[in-house]
Amino acid sequence: MSAASKRAALGVAAPLLEVRGLDAGYAGARILFGLDLEVRAGEVVALMGRNGAGKSTTLKAIMGLLARCSGSARFGGRELVGLAPFRISRLGLGYVPEDRRIFTELTVLENLEVARRPPRPGTPAWTLEQLFGMFPNLAEMPDRPAGRISGGEQQMLTVARTLMGNPQMLLLDEPSEGVAPLIVEQLAALVATVKKQGLAVLLSEQNLAFAEMVCDRAYVLEKGEIRFSGTIAELAGNESVRARYLGV
Repeated sequence: MSAASKRAALGVAAPLLEVRGLDAGYAGARILFGLDLEVRAGEVVALMGRNGAGKSTTLKAIMGLLARCSGSARFGGRELVGLAPFRISRLGLGYVPEDRRIFTELTVLENLEVARRPPRPGTPAWTLEQLFGMFPNLAEMPDRPAGRISGGEQQMLTVARTLMGNPQMLLLDEPSEGVAPLIVEQLAALVATVKKQGLAVLLSEQNLAFAEMVCDRAYVLEKGEIRFSGTIAELAGNESVRARYLGV
């Protein structure tokens, strides 16, 4: 019996994102080896591991940003492998890269407006008022050039800009890295809000404390392979896995 048939027999909803046997890499280097993972609507899932484990590469492969990619990554039943990144984005998958990539010469407001897309059926439509309510720092500086705000504020702006596209799911690459504790708390509150609205989130993260605040489940990667899969509580309570794959 196929996985889809088993889910139907058990009355379990199909994953919004389903990755099977994903291999990916860069010129001359294979990074991912047969990854299997899934995320359902309204679920927050962490990809965890040390630097170089393959977390960011996984998100880039799903988003169509790697030339070397094989296997399957289905989003809402549509195959992503082989699609251009802009087509994947139009399907409703929003990507927040680790390096932010804001438009530094545009103002905060212009950065948000440039990403605006029409609402999607069945998906919450984000407004400037909602986002400024979530990120009051940005509300205080709408006309400031984005290159003249702090790193944490740039992280907020990148997430808010992605939400202006009204995605059905978010891919967040290291959202808590290098930002102040107050910003981390605001990002955690945002993730909780989008989860309540039914959005799915897949985030790469090294900070277990942050993952515990926002995530339902976790996959732990090492050298491009999944070494652990379970609830975030199971990961937090598994000292041997944490020491082997997450310790410094």
